[in-house]
Amino acid sequence: MIRTGFSKTITGLLAGVVLAASIPSAQAQVELRNVDNDHIAITIGGQPFSDFYLGKSYPKPFLAPLRSATGQVVTRKYPIETVEGESRDHPHHRGLWIGYGAVSDVNFWENEADSKASGDNPSMKGLVTLKNLGELKPGKTSGSISAVFNWEVPGRGVMLEEDRTMTFYATDNMRVFDVDFTLTAKTAVKFADTKEGFFAIRLADSMAGKNGGLMTNSEGAQTEKNVWGKRADWVDYDGSVEGQKVGIAIFDGPQSYNHPTRWHARDYALFAANPFGVTEFDSKSSDKGGKNLASGEALQFHYRVVIHAGDLTKKELAKLYDSYAKQSSK
Repeated sequence: MIRTGFSKTITGLLAGVVLAASIPSAQAQVELRNVDNDHIAITIGGQPFSDFYLGKSYPKPFLAPLRSATGQVVTRKYPIETVEGESRDHPHHRGLWIGYGAVSDVNFWENEADSKASGDNPSMKGLVTLKNLGELKPGKTSGSISAVFNWEVPGRGVMLEEDRTMTFYATDNMRVFDVDFTLTAKTAVKFADTKEGFFAIRLADSMAGKNGGLMTNSEGAQTEKNVWGKRADWVDYDGSVEGQKVGIAIFDGPQSYNHPTRWHARDYALFAANPFGVTEFDSKSSDKGGKNLASGEALQFHYRVVIHAGDLTKKELAKLYDSYAKQSSK
């Protein structure tokens, strides 16, 4: 939970740390291993962190599971795994993913093969497929994965090209990684005004509001009622997993399109940065939702994810964000 006291685990780490996370040990390292062109296994300090799934059998790439520095799985396992007693709603919620509910009437959010159109979601499903996997760069203090993806409609061609780099840091007390990507229109496209998107994480059921989970944004607002749909630099979602406190924050980089973003943040343990939605979040807003892109136009997005011990104060998170903002603006 967000607390009023200053955490002992991070007090001495905030000043002068370029990664704005925790100090890497001499042995810390990031290892990346391509497994049968289906997924890339990511280990930090010899311990599994996550897998980046990008094979042909998936409707869009995703990272799952995400683990804390002490090994707790902070994301829901369904639908990658079926666990007794775990929720099975929203099968398109796979770990951490990028997608949007309506791009020129094509659904890149709820696009599982067996999903049905619901609400404002169009029935036509798009796919985000791998075009090119770049070099995997492991390292002692960080490692990165670069790839290019096509946002396409089978039989209708490519609508958007996504050029993504993910950088994972070898830190001891936290798990920190950056996701930087550019979306370039390959034809004229329209991002509609919908809540269904965009940079998203589905957390473990034990972190849901009904189980004691709590979301807090950079403005100090808490709970879904006060965070959902509001603009903020970051949102932190904390709770417990396997009896241990844990928190996970998403930072919206200041260079991202339409920063500070609005947040599709739900008590059932979903939260997502959504730079395009307005009306469903705030029907009285004077802001204009959605975005039209001409062929060749591009948008840039920058996000940092911080998985921590769940005891950071708003002040501490703000300092972490400020360090990230300074780093990302260089």
